[in-house]
Amino acid sequence: MSRLAGKVALVTGGNAGIGEAIAKAFVREGAAMVITGRRKNELDRVVEEIGQQNGRCIAVAGSVTDEAHARAAVDQAIRRFGALDILVNNAGIGEFGRRIHELDDETWARVLDVNLTGVFRMTRAAVSEMLKRGRGSIVNISSIASLVGIPTLPAYAASKGALDALTRAIAIDYAKDGIRCNVVNPGLIATPMAAPLMANPDQLDPILSHYPIRRPGKPEEVANMVLYLASDEAAWVTGGTFAIDGGMTAW
Repeated sequence: MSRLAGKVALVTGGNAGIGEAIAKAFVREGAAMVITGRRKNELDRVVEEIGQQNGRCIAVAGSVTDEAHARAAVDQAIRRFGALDILVNNAGIGEFGRRIHELDDETWARVLDVNLTGVFRMTRAAVSEMLKRGRGSIVNISSIASLVGIPTLPAYAASKGALDALTRAIAIDYAKDGIRCNVVNPGLIATPMAAPLMANPDQLDPILSHYPIRRPGKPEEVANMVLYLASDEAAWVTGGTFAIDGGMTAW
């Protein structure tokens, strides 16, 4: 039997990279999908590709920085599929190349608004529905930047460290209600966001020297871990932090 048969899932940032891989993995395992993102043309492409595989998927374009969008995405899941069982908070933005004294207030606020407050908004909207059903699974996508020091990304690291702490708070607060919450912390993954780095061996090779498995991860490899945590196979797993990083944090 498919691991997510009869489940309804919402994935933010489902238009590319890790989010797209998660959405497609969930559909293969029987879930009905709602994907969100800011680029409607990319969302439409993913919906079409899933439809060609006989999967059920709809898109709700918008930003997690918009409270109305968060409510609309959850409302669409209920309206179209009758429930919401799984939320994956994947949408995020990066900020690289500046130390903290070089960082302006606007950039700091923007990164935290998307990577942290956006998760708060989406989770608040989703939990309200999950409480009605007495069950649910939330998986947050963080980063190894929350686990180890990585140069020149202070706002990104701060947002992801706070996301890990928020995950534990959610897990504790809602365990009695049948709602689980876990966080996945990927290392370097071959996504469109990382494409410029992947194309530059002079930059890439020194980074990969810190990874015992000397290659970037694949979005599908992250999706497989998220699939487990979202499924009932992980029924006794909550509040966990799961690095998927080719061994980088084991050094």
